[in-house]
Amino acid sequence: MFPLLDRYIFRQLVVALAAATGGLVALIWITQSLRFLELVINHGLSTFVFLRLTSLLIPSFVAVILPITTYVVVQFVYQRLDTDRELVVMRAAGLSNFGLARSALVLALLVTALTSLLYLWIVPAASAKFREEQFKIRNRIAAFLLQEGVFNTVSDDLTIYVRARDKDGTLRGILIDDARQKDSHATILARSGRLIPSGDTPHALLFDGSREEIDHRTGRLNVLTFAQNLIELGSSGKGAAQRYRDATEMSLSELLHPNPAVVLPQDFPKLRAEAHKRMATPLTVLSFALVGLVAALTGTFRRYGGVLRPAAAVLVITALLALELLVDNLAARMPAFLPLIWVHAILPIPIALWLLFGPKRTKRLGRNALQAS
Repeated sequence: MFPLLDRYIFRQLVVALAAATGGLVALIWITQSLRFLELVINHGLSTFVFLRLTSLLIPSFVAVILPITTYVVVQFVYQRLDTDRELVVMRAAGLSNFGLARSALVLALLVTALTSLLYLWIVPAASAKFREEQFKIRNRIAAFLLQEGVFNTVSDDLTIYVRARDKDGTLRGILIDDARQKDSHATILARSGRLIPSGDTPHALLFDGSREEIDHRTGRLNVLTFAQNLIELGSSGKGAAQRYRDATEMSLSELLHPNPAVVLPQDFPKLRAEAHKRMATPLTVLSFALVGLVAALTGTFRRYGGVLRPAAAVLVITALLALELLVDNLAARMPAFLPLIWVHAILPIPIALWLLFGPKRTKRLGRNALQAS
């Protein structure tokens, strides 16, 4: 069980962390969701599908901002306790630096565990589901998004024009520009047709039409008329449409041991760097929290607070974030830099612990507390 003072500090930290993280996640979600509004406004995508699609982005938002919000909350709560002289009273009551920092350390460890869970399991699963939903909207549901009187770009190599759509779903005046086969470019005209869902790829059953195609070897125009023709409307003309899996949606084992049949050899360093980043990044939660504790619990008491230590802490966090981007880019290009990912995540922890709990530091803070009381 936590002592009373620990519960008091821990409660403030948890409430502040939930408010800060929730607010930032909501703000980021709103800004990122704007790019999907066109599907709702112009293409008739349902609100439920929109919310389901954009909600899959939330785990990645939470994982990215948790280290930052943890630092901000620790810095803010302890700085406020210091300004209100509550830390002075607690030190005069016999609490050491470790006793004061215990609540923040417990919170940081819990958030580190949560961030590990997010990076190692939840975020990859959510990213895979998000990209799968995007793929379905672009392919299986692409036909549903066809607009009348507009050249609808289903993919980079497939464009469909529909003059009108009847209430029963019948399409009138169909033109399809199909460049999915590299050696042929076809134009398909049909008087009418219907959309037929089939797995992840929609099909169109066309009636009374023609297929015009230029033979690149002879330069001759070939025209084929048909009474009925079934064509696929996916982004690939070879069976079911295929989807390339991004590194963000691969599991940890897939990143550490890539399948040569699926992943190009030149992408192996990038995948391994992503794997080490997932394992090491949660430790930055503890690093950032300790930076905030060092700024709030070290130094002498000032009646009206101070700005030097908080400003220095902000600069340290900014430098660590910039260094993280640099190290990640270097590790993705050159495997020799992979250990730097772990050095960046772990090195601030022992340094901050020494600054907080070193013998000389503890004795000096004890004397300052007695003088302030």
